[in-house]
Amino acid sequence: MVGMLSEIPLHHAATQRRAEASARLVLRGIFLNAVLAVVKIAGGIFGHTYALIADGAESMIDILSSLLVWMGLRVAAQPPDEDHPYGHGKAEPLAALAVAVFIFAIAGWIGWSAIREIMTPHRGPHWATLPLMAGVVAVKMWFSARMNQAGEAAGSTGLKVEALHHYSDAVTSAAAFVGIAIAVWAGPGYEMADDWAALLACGVILFNGVIMFNKALADVMDTAVSAALENEIREVALDVPGVQALDKCRVRKSGLSHLVDIQVRVDGELTVRAGHDIAHAVKDALLASTRHAVSDVSVHIEPMK
Repeated sequence: MVGMLSEIPLHHAATQRRAEASARLVLRGIFLNAVLAVVKIAGGIFGHTYALIADGAESMIDILSSLLVWMGLRVAAQPPDEDHPYGHGKAEPLAALAVAVFIFAIAGWIGWSAIREIMTPHRGPHWATLPLMAGVVAVKMWFSARMNQAGEAAGSTGLKVEALHHYSDAVTSAAAFVGIAIAVWAGPGYEMADDWAALLACGVILFNGVIMFNKALADVMDTAVSAALENEIREVALDVPGVQALDKCRVRKSGLSHLVDIQVRVDGELTVRAGHDIAHAVKDALLASTRHAVSDVSVHIEPMK
């Protein structure tokens, strides 16, 4: 892999490293979900609580959605080629979009299952499931925060969506904890409290699903970046010798990097070659700016009026 990174431009190599580091973190999340799924399902069976079994089944389904994010990051890590001159960055938000749709389906399944359990009399949960659920919530909240920090650092929509997904799992488990606690402490007649808790958690999951969907859709639709990021990119371009002013500056996110289209004003008496050299200097400065993760720049030169 080191040999491959040395054969591509440094800015593409940096994007590739961020994608691969993000993919490794997603794999750790997959392993975590696999362990928790076994623990939850076993605890649910022996503790007589459907909410915990459903939570474990959701963790197993989460593995599939996490694999989508992992594959999206792997594809996004590939450098530009003849068929994809702007790179493969769109694979990452597309995978995140698929996960968001997945969340809606999971919420519907949990809701339907909870209603079915509410309508079916069953045995109350065992108290020992409470410390188990508390541990699950703590682990999920910790991993969600860690993944969100990594997503912010890498500029990865896929990681941030995955972090929100883990957070939703923590909320579901927390709701199950509350329901089980009510059923245990209130005694006979409250056996279905954990099922009601699972049903209420569906609302939170759906809400988070909408947030995930909007984040991913914004990247797919090339929504404008923040004004702060655009201003920082303008400052880098204005610092290049020979640049007298800027006109348009359009920036769009593509996976873990950004694509920039910028109009630069220079002295109108300059030769074509001198203007060309300034354009290259602007492009090189933006590509070298690691703070902004720019992978491609189109510079248009205009004379000062």
